[in-house]
Amino acid sequence: MANRSSDPLDYQRIPRAVAAMAKPFPHGFHIARHIHDRDQLLWSVSGTMRVRTLSETWIVPPDRAVYLPAGTEHAIDIRGEVGMRTLYIAPGASAGLPDQPVVLEVSDLLRALILALVGEPVLYDEAGRGGAIAALTFSEIVRARRLPFVLPMPRDPRVMRVCDALLADPALDRTLEEWADHAGASARTLARLFERELGMGFAAWRQRVRLHNATEALATGQPVAAVAERNGYRSASAFTEAFRKVMGVAPSSVAAGRGETA
Repeated sequence: MANRSSDPLDYQRIPRAVAAMAKPFPHGFHIARHIHDRDQLLWSVSGTMRVRTLSETWIVPPDRAVYLPAGTEHAIDIRGEVGMRTLYIAPGASAGLPDQPVVLEVSDLLRALILALVGEPVLYDEAGRGGAIAALTFSEIVRARRLPFVLPMPRDPRVMRVCDALLADPALDRTLEEWADHAGASARTLARLFERELGMGFAAWRQRVRLHNATEALATGQPVAAVAERNGYRSASAFTEAFRKVMGVAPSSVAAGRGETA
């Protein structure tokens, strides 16, 4: 792996079904919007990534990965020191691979397979160990549990102004009336746009932002009770109930990195 390239462009035309890349990123780094010719599985051995497409945002802690089909325009924000591991997969390399962007649970086996692929030569022996690892990796991706760590994003610029501000500071407690001047639309118009563009009301979307923000904090090892308080919950139990309902897992599973079911 010593001489392995960290330039994604070097992995798009490799004559193998999957190519693995390792690359570290510092906290706060932003990867601007871009696309790849291959499907992409994004995973980090440490730190958290916020991956954003034109219509959705995902929080990706270390026990999760995001799968992006080829041609999906996306940007990435780095939270904490991230040791990114990326698989670039030829479209249609295996039946059952996701055809839409999705967050996947990373099993212990999938984690080991990703690391093993990074350790193999880029032009691995398709009839040998590398080919066997690749085939099993595809099987694990297909079997991986899909997770609801998604935040829908609007296209209307007025709603986007509100959403971007809340993503930057989820603790903001303004009402829709107080957001009106910033957005350039009345509270009634904003309420209608939230329902039409995001499929949920303003309060529900803001709650989801806060739970995503909590996910980032939990992934760094911060205590559940402290995270609950900073995100406006009166008790850890109320926070846990809301987290389970929206995110599909218990907050303790994110904190422990075990991916327990709700």
